[in-house]
Amino acid sequence: MGFSSGLPLALTFGTLSYWLAELGVSLTAIGLFGLVRASYSLKFLWSPLIDRLPIPILTRRLGRRRSWALTVQFLLALAILALGMTDPKSDPIATALAAVVVAFLSASQDIVIDAYRIDLLKPEEQGAGAAATQWGYRFGMLASGAGALYAASFGGWHLAYAIMAALMLVGMVTVWFTPEPGGVAPPERLPGATAMERVATWLERAVVAPFADMFRRTGAGPLAAIVLFVVLFKFGDALAASMSNPLYVQLGFTKIEVATVAKVYGVIATLAGVAIGGVLVARIGVFASLLICGGLQACSNLLYAVQVWAGHDVGMLALTIGAENLTGGMASSAFVAYLSGLCSRDFTATQYALLSSLATVGLNVLAASGGYLAERLGWVPFFVISTIFCLPSLLILVWLMRRPAIPADAV
Repeated sequence: MGFSSGLPLALTFGTLSYWLAELGVSLTAIGLFGLVRASYSLKFLWSPLIDRLPIPILTRRLGRRRSWALTVQFLLALAILALGMTDPKSDPIATALAAVVVAFLSASQDIVIDAYRIDLLKPEEQGAGAAATQWGYRFGMLASGAGALYAASFGGWHLAYAIMAALMLVGMVTVWFTPEPGGVAPPERLPGATAMERVATWLERAVVAPFADMFRRTGAGPLAAIVLFVVLFKFGDALAASMSNPLYVQLGFTKIEVATVAKVYGVIATLAGVAIGGVLVARIGVFASLLICGGLQACSNLLYAVQVWAGHDVGMLALTIGAENLTGGMASSAFVAYLSGLCSRDFTATQYALLSSLATVGLNVLAASGGYLAERLGWVPFFVISTIFCLPSLLILVWLMRRPAIPADAV
């Protein structure tokens, strides 16, 4: 399931940006294409519908989670295929619309998979299940990153996206052979309630109640600081990453070089970083780990500036990508632990969905300005600026570290 969740991500970002750069699309336009992934930041808005709305016939036969998972995955495979059939050069609007649909369905699949995992596993299995999902997620990104670039090198972009669409079968087969958590139960109903009352109940349970709980436990000031920190923590890193593929193209790196170094070697470095970050959290705590890993993550952006000076140097590319992905994995591991710790036991799934949606604002919305900044400033100043943009979140973190801890009813 993690593989199926990670597969579509690069197809609307990293791999797509390489395709656009190869066709000569402007850096500003490439940066703005990042906005198509806004669905990841807004998925909490329709998560109550996916959580409780039955699909006619399918829900009764397959169950709530399996019916939604298979439906979304089937539509996602078709959308990926359609995206690969567009021509970004002659009709960028069609490409953008197809990418929006892919991102929306991908975010919807994440909603189902997160709920499926939580419902399916016992409490003592949740940690291992989350780790397995993250590893699968990275391998899915590897397939749609390096795999797509390899396929495009030999058969073109249309073939590459067709293969990625076929790989959605991995998730579909997994769901088909995985039992519905708790068995197939009748859809949840609210006797005597109108349609508007049911919608209001869904929204209250999924959005209002979790935020009200966090407000009660933290207070207005700390909660506002937490929200800003969650939004900004990955912003500087995402800003630099949004222009990495266009930089590789401009420096003359081939698809094979990028696929081998940035996608394969980079994913390995990320997995190592995730493991190191987990060890740090266990040894020195979440806040200290966030500060150390976040600082290293910020410094790694400066290696992109060194890459600009080095030019087409595969050895330097390996160092740049290795350091960026290693520190990014470390920071991500500490960040996930922090988000998990903010959730109370009564609202773990919903609050994590809301927090993870906020976390994608910096990645998918704010980082869309990367192309504009790179064109106006030039490569070296751009990567220096992206490093500076990492500092506000670290300053907020230092302030949060001085505040009283969240009450012990948190997970």
